[in-house]
Amino acid sequence: MKNAFRLALLLAFVCLLPLASASAQQQNSIAFERAQHLQHGINTSMWFAQANNYSVQRLETFTTPKDIKLIAEMGFDHCRLSIASKPLLEWERAGHETPFMQQLDKVVHEMLAQHLSVIIDVHPSSQFKATLCQGQAGVENFARLWHALAAHFAPVDPNHIFFEMLNEPEQSDPYRWQGIQATLVQTIRQVAPDNTIIAAGAHYSGLPDLLVMEPLDDPNIIYTFHDYLPMHFTHQGATWAGSALQSLHGIPYPSTPENIAPKLSQEPTLASQFSLDQYGEDHWDAQRIDNYISFAAKWSKLHHVPVYCGEFGVYRAFAPPAARAAWLHDMRAAMEKYHIGWAMWDYQGGFSVVTKANGVTTPDPLILKALGLHMPEAQR
Repeated sequence: MKNAFRLALLLAFVCLLPLASASAQQQNSIAFERAQHLQHGINTSMWFAQANNYSVQRLETFTTPKDIKLIAEMGFDHCRLSIASKPLLEWERAGHETPFMQQLDKVVHEMLAQHLSVIIDVHPSSQFKATLCQGQAGVENFARLWHALAAHFAPVDPNHIFFEMLNEPEQSDPYRWQGIQATLVQTIRQVAPDNTIIAAGAHYSGLPDLLVMEPLDDPNIIYTFHDYLPMHFTHQGATWAGSALQSLHGIPYPSTPENIAPKLSQEPTLASQFSLDQYGEDHWDAQRIDNYISFAAKWSKLHHVPVYCGEFGVYRAFAPPAARAAWLHDMRAAMEKYHIGWAMWDYQGGFSVVTKANGVTTPDPLILKALGLHMPEAQR
């Protein structure tokens, strides 16, 4: 009799497995549905984060309602809104509205009014991220901040407000970071059960960081990665990206040994010549980008979760314009091929899609075409 009961129980369990799997996929469907709102976005950087001045006057004038309207008119469907941790912590500890938060609320509602979805991207300094590396105090402080931030935005519009827990975590221990993210998800869910959360791999959220992740125990999560490879092209001349890249100007894309050879003699050291030579030998082109991005799609399929590229772009100061457009096109085409939404870095910073001069904002038609978007009617 006992054996018969056990057999019946086992058969019932086996029969329920497909139902359990179907149920999990059904729960995951909301994240996939929401991911459709994040297909072609722009990072609104250097505004509520990465700045030394968060005065009301600067927040109102650096990026304006006209800019937000222009973003929508160019064909973007969402903004990844970088937000510094320091003014957020000041708001959370104050226990009442602050001028910074009032401006943030105003901007979020202006974006929604233009039918743009919004990613609330907590985008702190490396110093803040270092507080998460050891002990519990930093994690607890960060969890309290997210509890307040999620409670604040949860009532607004869960279909179009996304919570990105931390930009480029810079955590050297991926297992610890996995646990921190799990804690943050639980904290957010206490006050925001419906919003879609965006999780990232450790270190700088590169694709290799994503591929070693295990999905978190929550079905309503999108997983993000950033991609700036090859750095010799995308960060040429950037002073913050290491000595091997600072001297690079006019580096071509696609790369071959032949088109890189004339550039080698311009490099000041043998080490930088070698580094640039490898960029040529690596043959970076549309096929290589496609192959690289395909692994994000494979991870998405393996775990049945949506994947999103939150940053990609080319520093425009020293990159040949046509080559810059070609790389952006190849990235965009690969991501669209594999059904991965994206947000270009950035709107008006060093990687910008527009330029501003003498009070006039001008979209770059070459870049918009590369992104599969369009010049606004008034600008044609």
